[in-house]
Amino acid sequence: MLPQFDLKDPQLESRVYGTRTILAIGLVLILLGVVLMRYYELQVTEYETYRTQSERNRVQLQPLPPRRGLIYDRNGIPLADNRPSYMLSIVRERVPDLEATLADLQAVLPVSKSDLEKFRKKLYRSRPYEPVPLRFRLTEEERARLAVNRFRLPGVVVEAQLLRHYPHGELFSHALGYVGRINEQEAEELDETDYRGTFHVGKVGIEKYYEDLLHGDVGYQNVESNAHGRVLRVLERFAPVRGKDLTLSLDYNVQLAAFEALGDRRGAVVAIDPRTGGLLALVSTPGFDTNLFVNGISSREYSALRDSLDVPLYNRAIQGSYPPGSTIKPFMSMAGLLSGLVTPQSTVPDPGWYSLPGDSRKYRDWILRVTGTGHASRVDMKMAIAQSCDVYYYDLARRLTIDRMYDYLRPFGFGERTGIDTTNERSGVLPSTRWKRAAMSQPWYPGETLSAGIGQGYMLASPLQLAVATSVIASRGQRRVPRLVMAVDGEPVPAPLLEPLEAPDEYWDAVIDGMREVVHGARGTAKALANGIMYEMAGKTGTAQVIGIAQNSVYNEADVAERHRHHGLFIAFAPIEAPTIAVGIIVENGGGSSAASPIARAVIDTWLAVGPG
Repeated sequence: MLPQFDLKDPQLESRVYGTRTILAIGLVLILLGVVLMRYYELQVTEYETYRTQSERNRVQLQPLPPRRGLIYDRNGIPLADNRPSYMLSIVRERVPDLEATLADLQAVLPVSKSDLEKFRKKLYRSRPYEPVPLRFRLTEEERARLAVNRFRLPGVVVEAQLLRHYPHGELFSHALGYVGRINEQEAEELDETDYRGTFHVGKVGIEKYYEDLLHGDVGYQNVESNAHGRVLRVLERFAPVRGKDLTLSLDYNVQLAAFEALGDRRGAVVAIDPRTGGLLALVSTPGFDTNLFVNGISSREYSALRDSLDVPLYNRAIQGSYPPGSTIKPFMSMAGLLSGLVTPQSTVPDPGWYSLPGDSRKYRDWILRVTGTGHASRVDMKMAIAQSCDVYYYDLARRLTIDRMYDYLRPFGFGERTGIDTTNERSGVLPSTRWKRAAMSQPWYPGETLSAGIGQGYMLASPLQLAVATSVIASRGQRRVPRLVMAVDGEPVPAPLLEPLEAPDEYWDAVIDGMREVVHGARGTAKALANGIMYEMAGKTGTAQVIGIAQNSVYNEADVAERHRHHGLFIAFAPIEAPTIAVGIIVENGGGSSAASPIARAVIDTWLAVGPG
């Protein structure tokens, strides 16, 4: 008989089952505990964090950049406007792989190295879910390519925007300045809230000086979007406040006349209304196309401008510092009258040269190399201005001394910034003994006074300063701070009136009569301008040396390189009886004043033909 075996152990099975059940329940309880803890963390501890993130996926606060203010000339001609354009941006948080997306984009449309560098810098400073611009001015073809490939470019956004545009390019380049993309330094200095959604800022000129007015105030809108970032609806909107429009005192026709009269020569023209202080023209040639700078100029184009010998980026009208030459003589005449050293009838002998007492050196008059003698045996103020007699002003300068010259010329605005409402103005130099000690740690020499008396030596002035000083004579002592902007959103902005230069009427009459003879006199240095003229103009020619000439040497323009030839200058105002325009002009290396004076005629003719008012 076979032995009996018990194949089941109920007690063992019961223990095993019980143990397994307890372990299973324990595991379930542990997992449930983990779930409950995570649920508590999500719903209580970190509720605000995840609620915000969830809302960001659904509701976004988007900035609405304001429309930049427009700029017009005095007659309503647009000088700077805004034109619609399309911009390609990327929302970093919606891009799974940024580098892969950038590579895909480069396969769809051209993206320059410069664009990528600027994008990465902007990306570093951007806020979460803020679109960061990569490309501006997308073409229709580029937009079509992006639309076709949109399914594989998550986070890529194409938006419409308004971009600054300068319809006249080079003509107003130095008067207006330009806007450009905000760089890293500007991003740190600008108010982050005011410039959210804005990628451009005024860089120079009017655009920078009046940035606060032109920019406007940013707006906002709350929008609901889907998981891909596409806006489904606008929940709430706060409209932006547009920038203010500026009306300039500049006249398009006068500006164009000055620009065309200068042609391809290097120089500057400033025209001002002596009644108001408003600038009618501000031209510096050569200029440049300001539109190149709006979205970032290429390295090649910028290098061409920067390295050009003609320095087109240099605003000669307000930054140029030139010896004023003989254009200083009307102001020296007024200094002599106010000091009591001369009268309109006072005369000096003129052999064609002048020497300081006890000094054998001869300071020559320009007429000496033409006639071999002076202008006349004796010269009075009227003749001295009309024929530009150096000897008369050598003598006057010696008697005035350099420090009194400084005191009398300063009220005309020499040696200081005029305060014009633009950027980068320079002050020029009105020398004195104190100035030389401070600048060079050297004493002042008597011969330097004679050079200063005819606008040479250390004396330097900008075309703007010459125009402002000329307007003081034209208005018989009234001096205003020159202004480019004459109205903001239609509200007039008057130019501040400075302390007037008080002088008897007979003094003004004497100086103006001499300046009239420059143009209308039989021996005036600019008498050719009077041919066919329909009004009376007061003017003064000037020539500024670029290189020194030895004591007994003769200047021969044909033997001198073009960039070493004399500068030509001219100041003028008209009509004499009731002046409405004053000008200051320089033609670099023009050879003399004959290069500058016809420009004044063209500018003044245009203004008076347009009709002052």
